[in-house]
Amino acid sequence: MNRFPNHRILPYALVMPSVAIIVIFLIIPFGQAVYLSFHRVSPFGALRNVGWRNYLEMFASPEYLFSFRNTMIFSALVIGVGLTLALCIALLTTQKIRGAAFYQIAFIWTYAMSPIIAGVMWSLIFDPSIGIMARLISSATGLSVNYYTDPVAAFLLVTAASVWIMLGYNICFFVAGLQNVPHELKEAAWIDGASTWQTFWVVTFPMLSPTTAFLVFVNTVYAFFQSFGMIDVVTQGGPNRSTEFLIYKIYRDGFGRMQEGQAAAQSVFLFVLIAIVGAIQIYTSTKKSVYDR
Repeated sequence: MNRFPNHRILPYALVMPSVAIIVIFLIIPFGQAVYLSFHRVSPFGALRNVGWRNYLEMFASPEYLFSFRNTMIFSALVIGVGLTLALCIALLTTQKIRGAAFYQIAFIWTYAMSPIIAGVMWSLIFDPSIGIMARLISSATGLSVNYYTDPVAAFLLVTAASVWIMLGYNICFFVAGLQNVPHELKEAAWIDGASTWQTFWVVTFPMLSPTTAFLVFVNTVYAFFQSFGMIDVVTQGGPNRSTEFLIYKIYRDGFGRMQEGQAAAQSVFLFVLIAIVGAIQIYTSTKKSVYDR
């Protein structure tokens, strides 16, 4: 207010569009989901209050627990494998090699691609009839990879495609973090007799802790929410519900089975779960991350 003494309304007018978007597209829909989660919807649209029954049935449902387990495994693989692979590639592209700048820019292309397009591409590459990778695997190992009927193959395909989509984004941030690590600290470690591996774990990796904490949260959000397009294009939750993760189960229960109350309860629980995970990650990164240089 002190910066705009003659325009008292201007600060509020500047932030009003952002506040309106948050209210319209986040707060109001979340409030409606919470309200709907305590009701059952009849085929004619009538609401009937059922209290906590939707939540109790959700946690007692073997189908939901199966989807919850698969989602946890999927998110752990996307975060663990994706960040490890991205860090290794970022370390290679920050070395003094020819074309390093080109590699750093080229790897971001995976994130620029739409998840739907990426899903179509990966499904065609591993198609059991015409896919080049399916034929190469069959020729090299004698195994027939068919993600249409094999639950394990479908799960691994969706996981690998998701890791690939987030790879460029993760590499970009790791490269930026590596470039900000003071070279003087590495030289001091080398003078003290530390090996390259010891220097990485003692100096480089702790300096990357803020970047790593941020990427863990971003990849968690992708695994729980943004993987919907990939799943819908490649497997549609199959086979045998092996890729029916929580976000896709919400869609199937809400729009396929017309169980709006049950789907609303699942969405509220998923939102609260991600909020808790995010709060824990922020608290942990704030307490343990290394920011001082």
